Amino acid sequence: MLLLQDLLIGQEYDEEIAREFGGGTTGMDFLGVPFIDPQSLWTTLLRFVFNILVCWIIIHCFYYKKSNRKDYYFTFIMFAVVIFLIISLMENMKMNIAYALGLFAIFGMIRYRTETIKIREMTYLFVVMGISIVNGMALSTSYLELLIVNLLVVLIIWLLDGTKMLNHTAMKIVLYDRIENTKHGKEADLKADLIERTGLDISKVEVGHIDYLRDVAFVKVYYKPADGEVNTIDTITKLKDFTD
Repeated sequence: MLLLQDLLIGQEYDEEIAREFGGGTTGMDFLGVPFIDPQSLWTTLLRFVFNILVCWIIIHCFYYKKSNRKDYYFTFIMFAVVIFLIISLMENMKMNIAYALGLFAIFGMIRYRTETIKIREMTYLFVVMGISIVNGMALSTSYLELLIVNLLVVLIIWLLDGTKMLNHTAMKIVLYDRIENTKHGKEADLKADLIERTGLDISKVEVGHIDYLRDVAFVKVYYKPADGEVNTIDTITKLKDFTD
């Protein structure tokens, strides 16, 4: 007995082993589950605040600044919150990573049937999900490395969507009534008439479906927005499709 005690005293203290067997908790538990683990709690809260701050900067300063879509604002924030908490708790419980990835494969199949999600919204949704997964799983990564990774994502978004590095071109579908201008060879007249009537900085015009019975045609107009804003109803041609 004394020999075993001497061997135990001679062993170095391992925090990982102690945490695995409850050494990092307060010692109070219920049915084998500790009431509180201070170190794990503060680590989760710190990374949670950091993740929400980064996602909020991306959503509020880049996405919402152009689109003004409060519904997607709410969706992106809630995705960031829930995904981070699920991933963080799964990592703390040492759950299989394949199970976690399978869960987000289900998220990836979500389709909002009330409205087709545009590519820009899908891109920001993917960014928010990816950042939340990284911040939730990187428990063994240093804070500096995690900060640099998040700053790189924000920097790339700022360069591509927050500056004029990429010249944004918007598109609008117009039901055009002067069908004589849709003839081949009158492209200049068509473009000049649309510029005069819409006041847009039009760069290109494409003629689509032509209805000779009603003397109208669908014309696709490419133009440069005055302030770089994103118009979410440019492609709507039916009244029933116009929703808030």
